Amino acid sequence: MPVFLADEQDLEVDAEDLVALTRTVLADRRVPADMEVSLLLVDEATIAGLNAEHLGHEGPTDVLAFPMDEPGESPPAGPAVLGDVVLCPAVARAQAAEHRVTPADELRLLTVHGLLHLLGMDHAEPDEEREMTALTRRLLDIHAAGGGA
Repeated sequence: MPVFLADEQDLEVDAEDLVALTRTVLADRRVPADMEVSLLLVDEATIAGLNAEHLGHEGPTDVLAFPMDEPGESPPAGPAVLGDVVLCPAVARAQAAEHRVTPADELRLLTVHGLLHLLGMDHAEPDEEREMTALTRRLLDIHAAGGGA
């Protein structure tokens, strides 16, 4: 599965781990192997700009997901692109302290969260939130156990 990662910020991040986690999620969710996903790691100013432009919210956020093609519905002649997940490690680091987890664990959780949004999941309703939270936990456990891609 083509997973691209661009790191455009200054904090140290285990890029290989995030790519492996992404592959685990995509394999578990049976995303076609030819679908591309991009992970973009950005600073607070960049994600704040994207947050304002695309969601109308002020200030930095932790993760944004930009879905493109749905699995299995891409035109045969063109590339199949699931979408982009934009992550802000600086915001993840701050949240990690609040959530009493490591920055790496917070970034993993946000990566799965963004990927599930690309796959059409949401958490607007309580039952959706419970389902998304349970699936996120399961996928993180699979990755931690060394499973998946």
